Amino acid sequence: MFERAIAILVKEFKQIFRDPRMKTIIFIAPLIQIILFGYAANKDINYVPTAIYDKDNTPESRELLRRFTFSKYFVPEFYISNDKEQNRLLDKGWASIVIHIDRGFGRDMEAGKGAPVQLAFDGTDSNTAMVVMGYANTVIGEYNYDFIRNVLYAGGFTGSQAEVDLRDRAWFNGNLVSTYYYLPGVIVTIVTMMSLLLSAMAIVKEKEIGTMEQLVVSPLKPIELMAGKLLPFGAIALVQVMLITILGVTWFHLPFRGNIFLLLFSTCVYLFTTLGIGLFISTISATQQEAMMSVFLFFMPTVLLSGFAYPIANMPEIIQIATFLNPMRYFMVITRSIFLKGVGIEVLWAQLLPLAFIGFTVISLSTLRFRKSLG
Repeated sequence: MFERAIAILVKEFKQIFRDPRMKTIIFIAPLIQIILFGYAANKDINYVPTAIYDKDNTPESRELLRRFTFSKYFVPEFYISNDKEQNRLLDKGWASIVIHIDRGFGRDMEAGKGAPVQLAFDGTDSNTAMVVMGYANTVIGEYNYDFIRNVLYAGGFTGSQAEVDLRDRAWFNGNLVSTYYYLPGVIVTIVTMMSLLLSAMAIVKEKEIGTMEQLVVSPLKPIELMAGKLLPFGAIALVQVMLITILGVTWFHLPFRGNIFLLLFSTCVYLFTTLGIGLFISTISATQQEAMMSVFLFFMPTVLLSGFAYPIANMPEIIQIATFLNPMRYFMVITRSIFLKGVGIEVLWAQLLPLAFIGFTVISLSTLRFRKSLG
């Protein structure tokens, strides 16, 4: 039994490495994807093109603008003098925010009155706009605090002021670098896509080139044929995990605090699901194009419901319940926890157990379907 399965396995490896395009897809494409995603999947806002619209031009208004422009976020690109220019900059997307200070700002601040400042910003991307407004509120809050303190000192008040001394500390990602959060998720998505795609093509390709009938009439048992077809893709997926991990750690300085063997073991458990689904797709597809479309139809909602880009806790309750059937959800948590938190199996068993159950169920159903299709 093992000799026949190994013979099919060797045949699959030879077919894979005989095709230069397949070698490119397997080894070069994932590395290109991790590099592109590593730079593109970044929600850190470090550059905010800013327009200055100061109609007051007093020491108070200039001090407030100085605090904005001396921060590392707000970069003054335009100095404007009328509302028409403000609208034009926002319409064309040349400025993300316009700081508009009306006349009388300095006088109102000196008189202790409310001195309004308008921040007109592009709300097309709501998440970016909220981050930018958070930066702006921080700058204005510090300005208000220092202004009130200077007024008190000028009035002869030298006593101490009670205040909250906030000292925050972020665990696992001290500098809150969003790339560190996304890169482990990118590894999950690449492994999922590649293992699904390769396994889905396995049987369909034999059908198209006319060799499936030869395999059916051969002494091979269905389990031997299935093992010989899927094991090469599982081995390739593990190699991809290693290559992408090495690139992420060395190129993007992604912290890896966990156990590499636990990551590989978790990947093996996860591959039961992806390879099983790919096998099922290959048995119901007549052509490679059909199999490829089926893979993408399955892949997109799986990624959306995995917590890769959108927190599951923010989804409607019925959708949150549906995500428990998504194996990528569990593997996403496992991968991020191993990379960033360095936790072991004593913590991750709660994710590994349902992942193993889903994998066992999927591979069992796919095996039954595979036997039926061969019969």
